[in-house]
Amino acid sequence: MRAQFKVTGIDHVVFHVKDLARAKNFYIDFLGMTIDHESSWQCFLHCGSQGIALFEVEDGDDVHGGSEVNHMALRLAAGDYEKVKATLENAGIEVHGRKNDPHCVYFSDPDGHHLQLLMPNE
Repeated sequence: MRAQFKVTGIDHVVFHVKDLARAKNFYIDFLGMTIDHESSWQCFLHCGSQGIALFEVEDGDDVHGGSEVNHMALRLAAGDYEKVKATLENAGIEVHGRKNDPHCVYFSDPDGHHLQLLMPNE
């Protein structure tokens, strides 16, 4: 079987956090990471050539630190959103976006692990 996509690396891993400010302080002040970009509920940090994203959960939501990774984001060598989405859907894979960003390409592997594909221009 010929590969449908060419993944060039792991772009980032997401950790859900209860308190974004506290988590940022830990990763920046203690571990020496730097901010790539952020919003009121998320912060993407540089960790060498990879990244870690901290997503603050909504009030009342639990964080299961140490027992789960929210998703793994994979950067593609080529492709655009519509073509990548169509390729996955044509393979019978359910694709979805995320809150506040419907153009994210999220899906699950056969065992239920959540994956995200990032286009080269993101």
